[in-house]
Amino acid sequence: MDPHRSAHVPRRRVLRAAAAATASLPLASALSSCLSLEVEGSPHGPLDVLYMGDATQQEAFNALFDAFQRAHPDIEVRARGLAARDWGTFASTVSTQIAGGQVPDVVQVATEGQRLFASKGLMEPLDAYIARDRALVDAYFADVDPRLREWTETYGSTDGKTYYIPGGYNTAVLYCNTEVFDQAGVDLPTDEWTWDEFREAGLEIKERTGAFLIPLGFGFPFVDIMPWLLTNGASTLNDAWDEGTFASDAAVEAATFVKGLIDDGLSPQPGGAYDAMGQFNNNALATLGGGRWPTLDVRRLEMLDRVRIVSWPVNAGHGSPVGWDGWPILKASRKKEKAWTLLTWLMSREASVFYATTGGTTVPARNSVATSAPFLDEAPPGSEALPEAVTYGTPIPSPERGGEVQTAVTQGWQAAITGTDSVRGALESANERLGGLL
Repeated sequence: MDPHRSAHVPRRRVLRAAAAATASLPLASALSSCLSLEVEGSPHGPLDVLYMGDATQQEAFNALFDAFQRAHPDIEVRARGLAARDWGTFASTVSTQIAGGQVPDVVQVATEGQRLFASKGLMEPLDAYIARDRALVDAYFADVDPRLREWTETYGSTDGKTYYIPGGYNTAVLYCNTEVFDQAGVDLPTDEWTWDEFREAGLEIKERTGAFLIPLGFGFPFVDIMPWLLTNGASTLNDAWDEGTFASDAAVEAATFVKGLIDDGLSPQPGGAYDAMGQFNNNALATLGGGRWPTLDVRRLEMLDRVRIVSWPVNAGHGSPVGWDGWPILKASRKKEKAWTLLTWLMSREASVFYATTGGTTVPARNSVATSAPFLDEAPPGSEALPEAVTYGTPIPSPERGGEVQTAVTQGWQAAITGTDSVRGALESANERLGGLL
């Protein structure tokens, strides 16, 4: 349940994003080659579940699936976590396994892979199951922001059928080191701050403490790029994901602002090795962008008493990317009833509370859990900003050729903020590339 984390923030630290990476052409080819595969083995064997997770995540997921087996002792679960740099790598690994005949019954699919997987005919339509258990499903969605259901239906299907039950999600906020702000004599915002106020705070912090304001980059669009675009009313693609909007005046303004922060020395130079969480802990960094996942490191480093979460600074208005887990049943599965039982349990309040308290790195889809103690306890003050951001958020653009789209976006942003091309020229060139991919 970690749709967005990046490689440079140790791991969904991938909105991984979570997000951040999308599936590639080799993935599409591999998926196409395995559409007719049937799962070998008995329909009475263990339920095979595949998810993205490193050692830390595997510990949390193992606990989650153990809880499911306690609730359903007749269903044995064989859960496998794949440690991957990002969602593109994960999806490519999954596709290779499927092409080789290792087809799971249920697989975790983040936003970046949902449309692609659905378009390849790999997933079982869930509409009949939903109709059969309408009361249970309706009770779940009554506790979920309606946008999450709408986005799953809009972007996770190419034929009007339902293929995914949406799970936890991530949004983008800023983790602030309150000691750095106190040492600089700079107040954190009580509600929101503007880009200009953010920059002024950074200049004062740099002058008085020597700390960087924020690590800026280009390789993880969920945090590096999308929040700046969306808080200025811009994006990389239009809402239908069929036209590039990366060279709009608002996008150029956003990239110009980010470049200015770098030119002012308020960020380490993008592209190099930088231990953001380590420097954050050492009071050498004032803020750190992320979703829910940095909370795990804040706990590990015992920083809860000196970290506060605030929403992203704004120019045109509030904005945040949103990425979420989708849980499908593979069409080739011979254990579909067991798989549906797992999906219905994942929709339960019990599962949501359990995952939130055992170290989950996403915001629970259930609002009643995301705004209550299981999620907010042992978390930085201001964690309410994470579920609040979904109310004004925008799905991370994830078209079928997402890997190539992400490459065009990240390379264009890199050229713009590092000065290897003019900002407008870099984004116009990237937008032309997008036009050929959509």
